[in-house]
Amino acid sequence: MACRIVSWLPTTHCNYHILMANLVIWLTPLWLLSIGATLGILVLLALWGICALVNRRLARSIWDSIRESILLPISYTLAALVALAVLATPLMPLEQVVSSLQRLPYVGPISLEQKIEPGTTEEISIAFRADELLSYTIESEQEIAVNVEPDKGFAEPLIIVEGGQLYKWSPGSNRARGFDENVQKLYFSNESDLATVVTATFNTDVEMPQVHDLPTVAASVVGLYLIFLLIRWLAPRVSIIATATAKEATSQPLFILLTIVGVAALVAYIYIPYNTFGEDVKMLKTSGMTTIKVLAIIIALWTASVSVSDEIEGRTALTVLSKPIGRRQFILGKFLGIVWPILLLFVILGVIFLLTVSYKVVYDARESAKVAPDWQLCYLEVVRIVPGLVLAFFEAVIMAAISVAISTRLSMIPNLVICGSIYVLGHLGPLIVKSSAGEIVFVKFIGRLISVMLPVLDHFEIEGAIAGASTVPAAYLWTALLYSLLYCTAAMLLALIFFEDRDLA
Repeated sequence: MACRIVSWLPTTHCNYHILMANLVIWLTPLWLLSIGATLGILVLLALWGICALVNRRLARSIWDSIRESILLPISYTLAALVALAVLATPLMPLEQVVSSLQRLPYVGPISLEQKIEPGTTEEISIAFRADELLSYTIESEQEIAVNVEPDKGFAEPLIIVEGGQLYKWSPGSNRARGFDENVQKLYFSNESDLATVVTATFNTDVEMPQVHDLPTVAASVVGLYLIFLLIRWLAPRVSIIATATAKEATSQPLFILLTIVGVAALVAYIYIPYNTFGEDVKMLKTSGMTTIKVLAIIIALWTASVSVSDEIEGRTALTVLSKPIGRRQFILGKFLGIVWPILLLFVILGVIFLLTVSYKVVYDARESAKVAPDWQLCYLEVVRIVPGLVLAFFEAVIMAAISVAISTRLSMIPNLVICGSIYVLGHLGPLIVKSSAGEIVFVKFIGRLISVMLPVLDHFEIEGAIAGASTVPAAYLWTALLYSLLYCTAAMLLALIFFEDRDLA
């Protein structure tokens, strides 16, 4: 189609236009998320600027904390997103984004209920834009006329609502929208002999609904920095150990190697022919999610073994504990020091993963000779996998907590074997109970025992949501977060019990 439109241009010029059109399609979703990250960075800079005006010493301390911690490489990643937001803006619908963000506080469901006496017209103040209407319903006991101007009534009605029948409009209905301009007031006319109660609901949304996610992205960026600084302020000794552990973990060749392997694998998944008859995007999402999660768990297990077990065996822990640092602070610091590199890996590979998913949608359409998709479809596919990344991060953190507890007593090899077994059984426990073999009493007992004693890691999988092309609800994420916190707390208590009477000499 693009070639026919510009058929008078040279072929190379035509190919350039097609390339730029495809680039805009699959890059727009990440650009939108980059706008959200940019807003978060601007909020952080504003907060830091206020802090610098009030207390320069505190501002300098905050800057040093960021510069010396895992937040520095995360800041570099966010700076890359900010650069993308700035450089890609000339090709993107910035005006729509700005106007939609400005309208966010004024959209949403609007409900009203009004009693109208017989033979009267009631004026109701209600504000919405006609072009932002998604749907609306009006119901009345008696026949009424709805207008946006006074003194129209049944003479020139905009909408007639029959008594006892629901009047409903949506873009797919056969009815006309009725409202063609911005509405400030509605006039309901009742010419019957009886009073009536009118109930109405108007659902509105902005021109670009995708901007609803931008405040969430910005809040996530701000929350990440504030949580890190809060931990550093409330538990400075724990934070010092965590920072040292995280630096050691990220400087290891294994971390760099696994990051490179993850990036290479995510890019390679784009071009792998899955032969799934149009389901290649789902296969890429499943493969990419599993790859990131497995790499994060490998880093967690390796770092826990090296940082905890080897330090205990090499008596390095005895030197650390000879300073004003308790055993509880040591264990908690090591755990946090393992969580930070996991978070860094998820941030880096997560950005690459979102980019590859968006590009895969366009790539598959081109390879299948289908009509080029719009950027909204790419954005939808990208947004659906973000909860999966969050759940995968929770799972990796749980495995890190278990590995820290085991590392207080056992060396690397037993730790890897036990954690690997827990990972497998954590996924198989619910399947055993639900399978046909689960009808056997002994097998059912073992399956339930595994589900009670070990973490039910199957809760952190979103393959069902990917297969059904649905989005994981926010309530499920909060429940998974609570489950993760409870299990990590139990694992840390077990680690403290194991380490409390451990002979370090």
